[in-house]
Amino acid sequence: MANLTVRSRVRRQLPTSPWLFAAPGLLVTGVFVLYPFVSTLVNSFTDRRTLIPGRFVGLANYRELLHDDMFWTGLRNSTLYVLGVVPALVILPLLLALLVQKNIPGITFFRSAFYTPVVASIVVVGLIWVWLLDERGLVNSLLEAVGAGRVGFLSDQWLLLLSAMAVTVWKGLGYYMIIYLAALANVPRELHEAAAVDGAGAVRRFVTVTVPAVRSTMVLVAALASVSAFKVFSEVYLMAGPAGGPAGEDTTLVMLVQRTGTGLTGRVGYASALSVVVFVVTVGLMLLVLRADRRDEA
Repeated sequence: MANLTVRSRVRRQLPTSPWLFAAPGLLVTGVFVLYPFVSTLVNSFTDRRTLIPGRFVGLANYRELLHDDMFWTGLRNSTLYVLGVVPALVILPLLLALLVQKNIPGITFFRSAFYTPVVASIVVVGLIWVWLLDERGLVNSLLEAVGAGRVGFLSDQWLLLLSAMAVTVWKGLGYYMIIYLAALANVPRELHEAAAVDGAGAVRRFVTVTVPAVRSTMVLVAALASVSAFKVFSEVYLMAGPAGGPAGEDTTLVMLVQRTGTGLTGRVGYASALSVVVFVVTVGLMLLVLRADRRDEA
């Protein structure tokens, strides 16, 4: 009789109990994710400023985007960042994972060394690279010592963007290396042994065995790296400065959002429209990568 009573209570509580457990997470998600997203979407249709509520202006902010040279500059730089960073972050961490996967003396040191930039503060990393690449920095001093001229890594528009890309790749190698290590651990050893028996060398085994086995992980890395690269802010901001490099030519879209929407006279409505564009493009990038993966499978 007692068991029946307990079971009946459990059955009465089951419909509501999951919601009680999920309520804290749903509350946090609603306050810090859903509400800001909806607020940004609504503000993108207004002329709101930092201290002024603003009024509804329809698609005026989006029409202004089409005639804003800085928007096109930011879109160009963010797109170039994706094209320059993503291939490197898909291939290089896989090669590193293959290297550190081997059980050889001292490999633990290299695993830690490759992962150290991941846990380092991006501000500290950015300042170190600025010191290295500055006009009077270590790299230019070494170039001058060997008879070469100084290079304007931080003063030339394209070199500055490439330098920021190098920092992003350097800092992300260890993170994606760990993801690949988890994927490589699930690759059957028999496949490599069978390929070796058939006479396949290291390069051929990499192409015919390793790459197909971790292809889904490569797609995941490509998607994560694409979104992260398109939303780049810290590296370029620290190396190019708030102005975005010479004449603002290295400004990215997220930097433009920050510059436009902050301050006492910040154009919150216009910055919100920029943020919506960033969101749409990042979602589009993820869908594009997933669609390419499905096409390859077909």
